[in-house]
Amino acid sequence: MLDLVPIGPHNDLTDIAGLRVGHATRDEPGWLTGCTVVLPDRPCVCGVSVRGGGPGTRETDLLDPRNLVDRLDAIVLSGGSAFGLGVADGVMRHLYAAGRGWPMGSPGQVVPIVPAAVLFDLGRGGDWSHHPGPLDGERACGAALDGPVAQGSVGAGTGAVAGGLKGGVGSASVVLSSGITVAALVACNAVGSPIDEQTGALLGARLGVEEEFAHLPPVDPGRLSAFRAARAAARALLARPGTSGPAAGTATTVGVVATDATLTKAACAKLADTAHDGIARAVNPVHTAYDGDTLFALATGGRPVPSGPLDVVELQAAAADCVSRAIVHALLSATSSAGLPSWRQALTSDG
Repeated sequence: MLDLVPIGPHNDLTDIAGLRVGHATRDEPGWLTGCTVVLPDRPCVCGVSVRGGGPGTRETDLLDPRNLVDRLDAIVLSGGSAFGLGVADGVMRHLYAAGRGWPMGSPGQVVPIVPAAVLFDLGRGGDWSHHPGPLDGERACGAALDGPVAQGSVGAGTGAVAGGLKGGVGSASVVLSSGITVAALVACNAVGSPIDEQTGALLGARLGVEEEFAHLPPVDPGRLSAFRAARAAARALLARPGTSGPAAGTATTVGVVATDATLTKAACAKLADTAHDGIARAVNPVHTAYDGDTLFALATGGRPVPSGPLDVVELQAAAADCVSRAIVHALLSATSSAGLPSWRQALTSDG
């Protein structure tokens, strides 16, 4: 058990000073998609870890500790599968207009560094051709706030699905005994299930800080039985000979973990790597051939380097727990849409 003091004031990514989060949500008729942008107020050190079998990413090679560029200007999480990578173009335009970017020569000659990762939600709003683009990236930048973060069926989580339930965007934070803040923002869109199939409870809820998840509505046994039967029928349909099953990359959980500690690019890469344990504790199975699970980790440098080896371990463990808690918040905040029930609607007495 980590030695933790209370969660941050917003219990979200913006508890890291200097970070803003903006969403663009497309849920008009024919649409169910969107994008989310994380905007630091100054360039930040960042790393990335890609674990899923069908990722869709942009500029992740740049974050390899062996490569030159050691700061980024924004991170994009988007729906739209590979089409959604174009959202980063709009974010780059926004940043360039503000004079932000990697210096390439004379004043004004800059290139904004904007890594991106996408999830699959094509067709969930009814029209396969609808996906976020550059204008949505600019809109998300314009909507970015320093908290609180809107959660649920918004931004990159608008069309998300997780194990037959409506997925979404969630966020969580915690302050360590050292005073370092750690936080995560996750768009959960997974082949695996976020619930215990026997009880219907959200898998990550046991990791709640203080009373965070102490007052969840109880799972209704009848609703759980009906949901399990529907899931079994769907699996049986996919298993029939000649039936076309899901293709690689048709799910994917993406997210950002962040800290105000001072970390190197290599330490950020390791932080992103260990943070994937948080997905594994909140979704089962995880990192499948049909998921492109990708996590970024950024450090703002507002606090000193962790002073000892166990401090680093505490930081990594807290990041993983924040990812799990963020996934729970995503499921709790999600609203039913396009025939996809939320956890509350499908399984609880509140439904």
